[in-house]
Amino acid sequence: MTLVVLLAAAAIVAVTADTRARARVGAAAAPAKFSVSVVHTYPHDPNAYTQGLIFRDGVLYESTGISGKSSLRKVALETGEVLQFKPVDAQYFAEGLTDWNGQLLQLTWQSQVGFVYDLKTFALQRTFSFTGEGWGLTHDGSRLILSDGTDRLRFLDPVTMKELGAVSVRDGNEPVPELNELEYVRGAVLANVWHTDRIARINPATGLVTAWIDLHGLLPHYQLQGEAVLNGIAYDAAGDRLFVTGKLWPKLFEVRLVPAR
Repeated sequence: MTLVVLLAAAAIVAVTADTRARARVGAAAAPAKFSVSVVHTYPHDPNAYTQGLIFRDGVLYESTGISGKSSLRKVALETGEVLQFKPVDAQYFAEGLTDWNGQLLQLTWQSQVGFVYDLKTFALQRTFSFTGEGWGLTHDGSRLILSDGTDRLRFLDPVTMKELGAVSVRDGNEPVPELNELEYVRGAVLANVWHTDRIARINPATGLVTAWIDLHGLLPHYQLQGEAVLNGIAYDAAGDRLFVTGKLWPKLFEVRLVPAR
């Protein structure tokens, strides 16, 4: 047998082994599937175009969008009452929101400007700049995690806002674009996907979707506007409670994950 034939045979074996390995990895990485059961239903301002949502110290903090109507809010969970309100300058379309070290950080959509507020007083402390669009924002305890409407999650230094890296989010080998509002929960990123009723649970180290959460029919009897889509995830770490809502939704839900059959 010639060397050429031996090399060709070895290449075939290697390709076959690689294909089998990829198949095993793909099978192992198949996302889990969940639906939800509603634990509690709370009122939500139907005029709030929700772009960012967090739960801290017993209350909700919310960023609402639309140029000329954007705002930062502190909201009572049980009643939906707006306890504190700060309008955003009319030139900006506010987007994602997170907290960091006693501050609230709020993105804008296409202006490449973000705002840093005092968490207690809502006093504007400074602005920051970033590249691309701003959609969702959360943090993992050491880095900010930003979505920009693509399939990427970008990691930023919370002090300097310097970009530290990024991952492409994939379901198997397929990219998952239009990642929107974000929440960091137990080592994973939960992400709304624009114009869908699904939330992706993402491994931030690899970008792989590890689960899909289906919220179809959460508002079955409410006639929503075209852009009044699911968008808004908040997590109460102390109480292990997950909250979801949408843009212009009249309700906010505490939900529990249920494995899909």
